[in-house]
Amino acid sequence: MSETAPVPELTTTATATATATTTATAPDPTAPHPVDQTLPPLKLLSAGLQHVAAMYAGVVAPPLVVGIGVGLSTAEIAFLMSASLFTSGIATLLQTLGFWKVGARLPFVNGVSFAGVAPMLAIAKAEAPEDALPVIYGAVIVAGVFGFVLAPFFCKLIRFFPPVVTGTVITLIGVSLLPVAFNWSQGGNRQAADYGSLKYIGLATATLLITVALRRLLTGFLKQISILLGLVAGTLLSFPLGVADFSGVAEADVIGFPAPFHFGAPQFAAAAIISMCIVMLVSMTESTADVLALGEIVERPADEKTLAAALRADGLGTAISPFFNGFAASAFAQNVGLVAITKVRSRYVVAAAGGILILLGLCPVLASVVALIPQPVLGGVGIALFGTVAASGIQTLAGAALERGDNVLIVAISLGAGIIPIAAPNFYHAFPEGARIVLDSGISTGCVVAVLLNLAFNHLGRGSAETPEAVPALHH
Repeated sequence: MSETAPVPELTTTATATATATTTATAPDPTAPHPVDQTLPPLKLLSAGLQHVAAMYAGVVAPPLVVGIGVGLSTAEIAFLMSASLFTSGIATLLQTLGFWKVGARLPFVNGVSFAGVAPMLAIAKAEAPEDALPVIYGAVIVAGVFGFVLAPFFCKLIRFFPPVVTGTVITLIGVSLLPVAFNWSQGGNRQAADYGSLKYIGLATATLLITVALRRLLTGFLKQISILLGLVAGTLLSFPLGVADFSGVAEADVIGFPAPFHFGAPQFAAAAIISMCIVMLVSMTESTADVLALGEIVERPADEKTLAAALRADGLGTAISPFFNGFAASAFAQNVGLVAITKVRSRYVVAAAGGILILLGLCPVLASVVALIPQPVLGGVGIALFGTVAASGIQTLAGAALERGDNVLIVAISLGAGIIPIAAPNFYHAFPEGARIVLDSGISTGCVVAVLLNLAFNHLGRGSAETPEAVPALHH
């Protein structure tokens, strides 16, 4: 007995230690979800700036292209870009903070949709120069209202987005964005004489390597903002190479407000409205995929209610934007990748980014400072960001019952269809313009194909008893 007596004591001690450890590491059920947690002001600001830096080029590119297409002066194009920053900030606040049944309340960035650029240029060609923007704005307002009203019906499609569909679409989002990063890495301007020079590609490569090194070597909060630090390091490196351009800072105004309907009262033309409503459907499809992807990444899977609220925010943000000279708003997939790679899931960080965007829109000189980040620097970081989105899609596909041959076929054909516009940009050149709006978007095409094939293989003609096994639950 004396030799065995210590055993119960040791067991009790071990049990107590294990219990204490379990209690210490067990999550507090009363603690808010990481999505709803706030951060200290400094962390909130720096992490928000990281989101702004990642999305800035995507926000200002559409107004730049449209402004040139409409024939605006340099000053007017700068005004249009500031307006887009301002309205993107409003749309982002609608998504992250929300009100009533509007807003996903996820770390979800909304910005100017590039899907509308080609249709808007087509509208501009069909109208007199002085009427081009008013007609575009009238069509965007109607499209936004259309999207808002359609949201509660469109979101019911969520049951047709199991992992085999969402994983495919998330992968396509990343793959579709990678060519953007490659273009930035080469300088961004395909007409420039030095496009694709060793200087640009070398700067992009150096920025990527610095970002990876920072991510590997830093810890804690500095590790979380390694993307922002990489952007700063790449920008500093660009100065001696003569890549950074300070001219925009010298010419920018300190304060400027996007006066409502600066280019004239909106006009409503049937053809333009139909065209932008089609764009709205495309944007809603892409936003659906982005919301589902983000929900999986932040471990708060999006349900029908969340999806409807997100699409309402898209619609309302789009309808409001033209009042302040902005364009259609939709999800920014590059920021989904940023959330995935940094693991900072707080929606208030992205709300801070929305506030920063509004300030940039009201203060053109601040906007021009952010614009100092050269495109090759953005390209180097973009490879990591967009690649992370694709990797998230592959991770989702791992739970998509790919041991079933039917699901493998769904993924194979959908990826193939979605990569066509990337690998062969002129593949659909002979198709009608309306069809090309959808077909030229690999994300939209792949999403539609994946949904239809999933319907054919996992829904139509199957008994109710087979359905749960055939269609894996989204909230796995």
